[in-house]
Amino acid sequence: MLVLAAAFVLLVVSLVIGSLTHPEFPPYELTVPAPTRIGDTLVGPAAYTLDAGSTDQWRRFSFTSNSLVDEGGDWDLAFRRFHVLVAPGGGITDLGVQPFDSVAELPAEGYLANTVSGRDSTNPAVGKWYNYSMLSHLLTSKHHVYGVRTPEGNTRRLS
Repeated sequence: MLVLAAAFVLLVVSLVIGSLTHPEFPPYELTVPAPTRIGDTLVGPAAYTLDAGSTDQWRRFSFTSNSLVDEGGDWDLAFRRFHVLVAPGGGITDLGVQPFDSVAELPAEGYLANTVSGRDSTNPAVGKWYNYSMLSHLLTSKHHVYGVRTPEGNTRRLS
């Protein structure tokens, strides 16, 4: 009984300490949307930082313009909080943990379309792309590399 009480006290103390600490967030600056038609000329990786913090508004991204697009425009990926979707007709495949630069060619098959569960849409290939910390309440990447096939059939790497 004494061991259980000590374990309970230790658990309570660790939760209190965790709730009192404030994690340092890395200083990410949002990319200013500047849509420019690039087509298939995109060479090498491109970094784009967007705000997907809204609980009800999707942020849509186009590989063709390498930028966020308005709701009516053509898009390839959509982000909302921790959800990621691919445009209708496209797909995502999980290539696992590996260096981004080691993926020289994307597979021709195995891309998963979005699914609807309840009132929300998800993509099963990238459904839980993160680890969640109960102490800091931060999501951190599992460092997987994903292949994205656009509705037009073009493929891109995503990390």
